[in-house]
Amino acid sequence: MTKINLFILRNGILKRSQNTIYLVYKNEKGEIEKKALPIEKIYSIYAHGRLTIRSGALSYLMKRGIPVHFFNKFGFYEGSFWPRETLVSGHLLVKQVEHYLDKEKRLVLAKKFVKGACLNILANLKYYQKEYSSLNEDIEKIRETLSKLSGTNSIEEAMAIEGNIRDLYYDSWNKFLPEKFKFDKRSRRPPENMINALISFGNSLVYSVCLTEIYNTQLNPTVSYLHEPFERRFSLALDIAEVFKPILADRTIFKLIKQDKIDESYFQKELNYCILNDKGKRAFIQAFDEKLKTTIKHKKLKRNVSYQRLMRLECYKLIKHLLGIKEYEPFVSWW
Repeated sequence: MTKINLFILRNGILKRSQNTIYLVYKNEKGEIEKKALPIEKIYSIYAHGRLTIRSGALSYLMKRGIPVHFFNKFGFYEGSFWPRETLVSGHLLVKQVEHYLDKEKRLVLAKKFVKGACLNILANLKYYQKEYSSLNEDIEKIRETLSKLSGTNSIEEAMAIEGNIRDLYYDSWNKFLPEKFKFDKRSRRPPENMINALISFGNSLVYSVCLTEIYNTQLNPTVSYLHEPFERRFSLALDIAEVFKPILADRTIFKLIKQDKIDESYFQKELNYCILNDKGKRAFIQAFDEKLKTTIKHKKLKRNVSYQRLMRLECYKLIKHLLGIKEYEPFVSWW
C-alpha cells in the first residue's frame, strides 16, 4: 500500500473512537465537522494549524509509528511527536558517536554534505543557464569557491564555504526570477519578503521530511556532523536536508513562480515580516508533495524511486559509511 504524507492546515482536534481517528474542526460557516483520517494510509502528519491531539489519538498514532511534525504561523518547524523507536541499534549509535568525536572522520562527512548541497545548487543553475547566459559568471564563481572545500581543515571552514556559495546562489536568482520576487538578502526569523518566506517554508518542510525518514532507520537524529549537535533539535536532519534543499525546496519555488502559480495574494505582509497565508501554504504544500511523489530512474538500483525515498536511501548510505561498509557519497542530481 502506498502511504501518504498528511498535511493539516486548519485548526482542529484529533480524537480517537475505537480504531478510527477523527479530525474535528470548524468549517467556513463556523459549523463543527468531523472527518475520519485514513490512518492505514498515513506515513506522517505535518500540522500547520493549531492542532490539539487527545491522548487516545496520540496513543494510537504511537502504535502505528506515525510521527507528527508541528509548524508555527511563520511556517517554521517547532517540534515533533516522536513515536517509540522500534528500529534501534546500539552498535550503530556507538559508530555514529565515534565518527562525531573523531575530528577527521567528522570532517570527512561534513565535507560530503557541503559537496552534495553545492553540486545540487550548480545543477539548478545549469538548468537555467541555457536560457540565461548571464548565469555563467555565477556558476564559475560557485565552482571556484567549491574547489576550496578539499583544502579545509575544520568544520567552520567547510560551513563558511557552504555559506558563501549559498550567498552567490541566492544572488543569482535575480537573473531568472521576476522582479517582484527580487532577492535582496536572506532573512530568516522572520522572513522579510515573499522570496524569503518561500525559502523558509520550503526548508522547514525538507527538514521535517528528512526527520521522518531518519525515524524509519536505525540512525540517531541527534548525532550530526556538519551541524553541531544541540539540545532540542534533531541536527542530523539538518545535515541531510542540506543535500536535498536545492532539489526539493528550491525547485518547488522555481516551479510555482515560473508557472505563475503564486503571486502577492498568497502572502500575508506585516510591518517587519512576510509569510505565506493559508492559500499560499496550500499551493506550496501541493507542489511540494507532488515533488516528493515524483519518481526518477535510479542509476544504481535500475528502478523508479521517489524523491522522498531518495532521502531514506541517503540514510542507508550514511549507515554503510558509519559501519565501514562503503564510503558515503551524497546524492547529486544528474539531470
